Amino acid sequence: MTAVSASAAIRPGTFKAWVLDRYGPPEILELRDIPFPAFRDGNEVLVRVFATSVNPADRHMLKPPLILRRRQGMLRPKDGRPGLDLAGRVEVIGKNVTELHVGDEVFGVGRGAFAEYAISDQIEVALKPTGVTFEQAAAVPIAAITALQGLRDKAQVRPGQRVLINGASGGVGTFAVQIAKWLGADVSAVCSAPNVELNRSLGARRVFDYAREDFTKSGEQYDVIFDTQLNHSLSAYRKVLLPSGLLLVVGGGPGSVGRVLPRMLKTMLGTRLVGPRSKFFIASVRTADLRVLKELLETGKVTPVIDRHYSLGQVPQALRYLMDGHARGKIVVTV
Repeated sequence: MTAVSASAAIRPGTFKAWVLDRYGPPEILELRDIPFPAFRDGNEVLVRVFATSVNPADRHMLKPPLILRRRQGMLRPKDGRPGLDLAGRVEVIGKNVTELHVGDEVFGVGRGAFAEYAISDQIEVALKPTGVTFEQAAAVPIAAITALQGLRDKAQVRPGQRVLINGASGGVGTFAVQIAKWLGADVSAVCSAPNVELNRSLGARRVFDYAREDFTKSGEQYDVIFDTQLNHSLSAYRKVLLPSGLLLVVGGGPGSVGRVLPRMLKTMLGTRLVGPRSKFFIASVRTADLRVLKELLETGKVTPVIDRHYSLGQVPQALRYLMDGHARGKIVVTV
């Protein structure tokens, strides 16, 4: 099959997809019947989506600040098809695709995954782990890749190092606790009281209930702080990091991107001036890392934590729940 037109390769007609015509809250999304899209090049595949999950990136797409609209569109979205994480079945392959075949069950990311079909580049998906449901697989890609690349590549965590996960009960945090443990670290976690036992079960040796105990006043020090919240001062971070320690920033806490971005930029500038040593990064989903996660899932070393399930028709509600900031693990949508 060629990569010219996915619709021509499948069938004439339409499929259901959520569409964003203008910026605003989740409630402005519309579920429509739209034509099958064309491939951009021969490296893409069309995936029948069976499950997807919501991420902060999806939330930020709804109403980005002006500084981020150059690519997305200043007044309205250029590509108003939200959704990234997916798990499903390959229906059409581009002419340059060699490692995937029609009928393969895959997981990864794609364009417009809040829909019955989405298009993925072949380097952004991998075969779905065996023994794992589509819903579990869809919970993995962006959140788990962020944890994996952050801890393994950016922080270069080694066995025996002390790692603290600040924001350990969210989608990224629950994966980070497990991956830090897999890397051989002595893991501490910061979360709310209802999630203390969860994080212990995921592998954290010590768990701080942030409402009762401030980890920056515990007297403990760490090689790495994996931070999704940025809710402490730089002096507090310096106090609990070892002299060679690293503050790894993977998020800026709750709120819109217009609130989170300035907080991250302020921290970035501050750490350059007064420390501690810090790194900021955005994960890039690639097949090689998805295969690492596939093995971790199949061997039980990593298990997705899923808070709530929604149907395709409830995507705005799923995004609204994410925006409320109280999700325990991932929020999954079954298509």
